[in-house]
Amino acid sequence: MNILAMILAGGEGRGLGVLTAHRAEAAVPFGGKYRLIDFSLSNCVNSGIYSVGVLTQYQPRSLNDHIGIGKPWDLDRARGGVRLLQPFQRARGQGGTWQEGTADAVRFNFDFITEHNADNVLILAGDHIYKMDYNALLRLHAETDADVTIGVRSVSPFDTHRFGMVTLDADTRVTQFEEKPKRTRSTTASMGIYAFKRSFLQQWLTGEGLTQHDFGRDVLPSLIEKARVFGFNYQGYWADVGAIQAYFEANMALLGETPALDLYDPDWIIHTRSEERPAVYVGADARVDGNLLCDGCRIDGTVTRSIIGPGVYVAHGAVVRDSILMKDTYVGERAVVDRVIADKRVVVGAGAHVGDSDDNTPNQVSPTRLNTGITVIGKRTQIPPGIHIGRNVEINANLPASIFPTEGVKSGATVMG
Repeated sequence: MNILAMILAGGEGRGLGVLTAHRAEAAVPFGGKYRLIDFSLSNCVNSGIYSVGVLTQYQPRSLNDHIGIGKPWDLDRARGGVRLLQPFQRARGQGGTWQEGTADAVRFNFDFITEHNADNVLILAGDHIYKMDYNALLRLHAETDADVTIGVRSVSPFDTHRFGMVTLDADTRVTQFEEKPKRTRSTTASMGIYAFKRSFLQQWLTGEGLTQHDFGRDVLPSLIEKARVFGFNYQGYWADVGAIQAYFEANMALLGETPALDLYDPDWIIHTRSEERPAVYVGADARVDGNLLCDGCRIDGTVTRSIIGPGVYVAHGAVVRDSILMKDTYVGERAVVDRVIADKRVVVGAGAHVGDSDDNTPNQVSPTRLNTGITVIGKRTQIPPGIHIGRNVEINANLPASIFPTEGVKSGATVMG
């Protein structure tokens, strides 16, 4: 079976706030050393799929730099390999439009699909966390002679509004598809994984579905009564981390004694682009307990239950608790960082207290997104020494220390600059 994978990696990811202000959601760091897209790319090569197109759109530079020619995933190949497919405007004779959704992204790049002469096209989300052998899904796709096979799994009834919800009959045929319904009886969610017969996909996107822009909202609901659509039940770990709380929980779950997502499995390695850095250094006076510590980080203070990215420095007397510190972040002496997500190259000044508060007032601008005590700091922002910053605070990227009020930042505030 000749398979081409198309990874949808152009999403803005508004649910992650400042973490996606300057990068696509698929490029957001995860688990210290990885990016979200590493999981889809690694699943492809671990499943023996070596022809991959990555569809980009929003803020693609970080994603492009990360993937490069695909060497970390063994996708730097003369035949097949990975291709970064940038968005473009159609010629005037074809309407002169820009792509407006996931189906558009595939439709606009059908010349790439035709060039590979694939029998089936596997369409994947680039911002989900899971380890999956796609061959099991593809076998079901072939055995049922399906036009479309959707990867599905059970979710909590309280989360159904976040997903495309499907109903299956006894033969796993899809009888209903609802995109992010307010109310539904189904607890079976689409994983954003679709296997299409190439001929059927081309016929639909260039024919009856020509005006349909999005797979979840438009294409799949309209196919249920017109095509053979089946569901593949996946039982393993899977997380859509498109919201701050979900992203935080998925990271923190890696710290469990037996985490559901095993990143140490030698038979299913998650590949990524890594820089050459020295080993972790833990100072004589440091205290560390229950963390993930990445190459090049130096700990001279106290770090507990945290994800510490490459090159992070925690100075003497500093305390970091229940936090995610990304690459090259600096925490100064006697600073306290509690329940914080700090993007790359953030500086926390000496004696500053960030997130260390009993006030859990929800964020005034985004109360549904930041209401569980997590404070988020955008990349390269400098937190001034001695300042107190509360919980559920969102701080924009690239802010100098001089922008912050001397009296501190109360819980629930947003610092725009």
